[in-house]
Amino acid sequence: MVSKRIIPCLDVKEGRVVKGTNFVNLRDAGSAIELAERYYHEGADELVFLDITASIEKRKTLLELVEKVAEVIRIPFTVGGGISELKDIEALLRSGADKVSLNTSIVKNPEIITNASKQFGSQAIVAAIDVKRVSNEFKIFIKGGSEETELEGFSWCKKAEELGAGEILLTSMDKDGTKSGFDLEFLSKLTDMVSIPVIASGGAGTMDDFYDAFHNANVDACLAASLFHYNELTINELKEYLNNKGINVRL
Repeated sequence: MVSKRIIPCLDVKEGRVVKGTNFVNLRDAGSAIELAERYYHEGADELVFLDITASIEKRKTLLELVEKVAEVIRIPFTVGGGISELKDIEALLRSGADKVSLNTSIVKNPEIITNASKQFGSQAIVAAIDVKRVSNEFKIFIKGGSEETELEGFSWCKKAEELGAGEILLTSMDKDGTKSGFDLEFLSKLTDMVSIPVIASGGAGTMDDFYDAFHNANVDACLAASLFHYNELTINELKEYLNNKGINVRL
């Protein structure tokens, strides 16, 4: 039985980790290198690093910072932000990333999923998908949540799988930073629809929220940021809690 994963997320802006609510009102949360090292020692299963303004600013991910983070951890490391070409993916994998997270670029050019999964293996390609309710429909947003697209949430997730993505990182923009729980409605339908792993993101506020996502929505991993950044919860105590509730986690 595959263990469920707990994944801290470093949203990076101008070299610093930040966190906001509903993708806005960002506040500083510390050094990416220091937080990465802390989470590694606390028992994180993986780490996600998102350069959240790279696409908006039309620039590449901060390679030097990625290299420094990779040096202090020994767990799978996913990096996203500003990736538009296969050579960007190659540069990140050479800099220490194990996987890359693609969002804006795969909406603009869906073939990059197929080409990247063929060249680097589907296990290295994560489709990062930001969804938001708009007029009773789930719509896909890109460019750090700043631009709405015509794409519908469930159909785009299914398409990403068909194109060759190895994993889906699903962020609910409505839930992001609210600490009101993950979007179980969307996640439950999504895990029934796709066969690749689904990472739940957006809304973690209590240990119960993680349990609900694993138990009720059958996600493969849960991602959180501010809960861990501001010491409201440690990864160790969260895993102990989940283990005691019958969720298979790596202790």
